[in-house]
Amino acid sequence: MRRASGGRPPRWLAPLALAALALPLGGCFYANTSQAPIATTYPYSEQQRMQAAHHWDVLAGHEASGLLAQSRLRLRDIYIRGDVNMPEGMHVGGEFNRGFEDLLTSRLVSRGASVTTAPTANSVTLEFRVEVVNHRDRGFIRPPQGAFTALTSGIAVATIPFNQWSEPALGLIPAAIGADITSGTWTYEGNEETIITVQAVEGERILYSSSNIYYTNRGDRRHYAPYRVPQAPATPTVSVSDTW
Repeated sequence: MRRASGGRPPRWLAPLALAALALPLGGCFYANTSQAPIATTYPYSEQQRMQAAHHWDVLAGHEASGLLAQSRLRLRDIYIRGDVNMPEGMHVGGEFNRGFEDLLTSRLVSRGASVTTAPTANSVTLEFRVEVVNHRDRGFIRPPQGAFTALTSGIAVATIPFNQWSEPALGLIPAAIGADITSGTWTYEGNEETIITVQAVEGERILYSSSNIYYTNRGDRRHYAPYRVPQAPATPTVSVSDTW
């Protein structure tokens, strides 16, 4: 090894030696001591955002296929009861409850299922539950894969026209092409999720159960759980009379 003047090792060698000694020691502390469980993350996954009636129809088609794939349900009458959590007489909101019931009925009938308007001796009851989850204190959520790389690359490419081209505005064309291609995949996580469970029940037995989780918009909560929408305070009234 070549030595610097005066017989001393190169300066860059000291930090490397210190890091080499610190790594095993850090591993011992991590493996053996902690005042609380160490927080870890889950593997990368994706979750769809539900924000159109077409998405309800996609879910209805998925559930119809799952129901008719069950041999125990294929030759049975199906009576659709709807959302068991929806209060009686709720006429404001609840569009998902009514819309999904109609869409599911259409999907089942089009596939040859026997759907009845009332329970029969041979029928199973199809019901669904909708649970809206509102996260009030979420931590950091990483952006989609490649977001930071694309952002950095875009900034680097954008500087080229300003340094080299006589028409810098032409540098926006590649960015616009990329936006046209990828903008359909842009969305955000938000703090509200909805769990939708469809079950086929016979007496006390559950013959089929399927649950799906979606991101939903907070402003759309009335579609899924109108009884969970905050109500405006009642306006106070004052009686006015011309008598003393």
